Amino acid sequence: MDRRTFMGGALGMGFYAGLLADAKAAGTSRVPKLRIREVRAIRLRNGFNSRFVRVYTEEGLYGTGELVDTMGAEYIINNNFNVMLKGRDPLEIQAILADFWGYHKINLGGPPSTVFIHGWGGPYMGAVSGVELALWDLAGKALGLPIHQLMGGKIRDAVPVYLHAANPQEGRRLVDDLKIRTLKIGLDYSNDDWSIDKGWEKAKRFGLHMTNEQIDDTVNFVAGFRKELGLHTEIGVECHAHYDLETGIQLCNALEPYRPLFVEEPTTSDNVDSMLRIRENTRVPIAAGENVYTRFGFRPYLEKQALSIIQPDFTKTGGLSEGLKIANMAETYNVPVAPHGVCSPLGTLAIAHVCAVIPNFLVQEFTHYPDKAYTELCEPVALRPDGLLAVPDAPGIGIELNEAAVKERLEPEFRML
Repeated sequence: MDRRTFMGGALGMGFYAGLLADAKAAGTSRVPKLRIREVRAIRLRNGFNSRFVRVYTEEGLYGTGELVDTMGAEYIINNNFNVMLKGRDPLEIQAILADFWGYHKINLGGPPSTVFIHGWGGPYMGAVSGVELALWDLAGKALGLPIHQLMGGKIRDAVPVYLHAANPQEGRRLVDDLKIRTLKIGLDYSNDDWSIDKGWEKAKRFGLHMTNEQIDDTVNFVAGFRKELGLHTEIGVECHAHYDLETGIQLCNALEPYRPLFVEEPTTSDNVDSMLRIRENTRVPIAAGENVYTRFGFRPYLEKQALSIIQPDFTKTGGLSEGLKIANMAETYNVPVAPHGVCSPLGTLAIAHVCAVIPNFLVQEFTHYPDKAYTELCEPVALRPDGLLAVPDAPGIGIELNEAAVKERLEPEFRML
């Protein structure tokens, strides 16, 4: 942290803490006037999925966000959004989102010079999501409130989470040590050549039409977890969109006796009708959504009732505001929300703020909870003794980056936040 960052951050935070204290004592609600100075994103090395983004203000206050599953979003933020947002009021989140979505003709500081209404793709929406999370973090800090309170107030203090297990023994250890109630499992969480090589084409991993041996392998794999964990632990089965339509149907039917909480992406999520066919031909719950963008992407899935459970990832589908809109829309169809999450604890806690306020929340993914390489990127986060993740009441997201750990893993071409 350089002197300017320290002085701006420490003195700025102190200034606004004093302002809010004075406002509270006076019984007023004075919203601070802020202007964005810079928006900057970084990428970490050695295979880290997370990209962090920070929105800085002229007044010294900043907010931090996170985005995942993208290539190039950090360049969109640094080369386009940074120019676009300078001088803007960071508390006008909806106005900024309207510009991100192309409702006004804007110059983003470089190609593309404009964004046509709804004319975005994956990296663009990842960039929007990361900046939007940072804006919410900043707004909470500026107003002295947690994000869930800015979104209308929480209806739960803690959220159930699920972790990943590669084998039944690991699953047993996680359940016993952490008291969690849900796990997600998948053949490809470890080397799955032992089953893949029994297919029609050795080493083929997507678009699979599974052989009988491969279906039996998957069934036996799930059966091993069910035998080890019993019915008390809910099990989600991850398919990672490996299979074609007919295999998806056969596999889901074969897994029915083991009562999975959901079968996730038994086929690709770019064909709503295929997913609907699977759901109509099996009794196991079908889930998907990590690769579906915005409420407009989820609309046909909900209208056709093609999914039992939706799994939007708020760090890539448009941000927390968009996640809340998706959840509200799903509620009208009686569909529960189980957000996808492969981010660090910073992004995980940001997602938890939305989970705290939606009635149709089911369970939240916490992929990297046992992985110190990810958890050390942030201030410590621990599940409660009952296995739930507490929703922070501190301002903003409620957690800060461990800047030393982030700096150690920073790609050389990027300047530290």
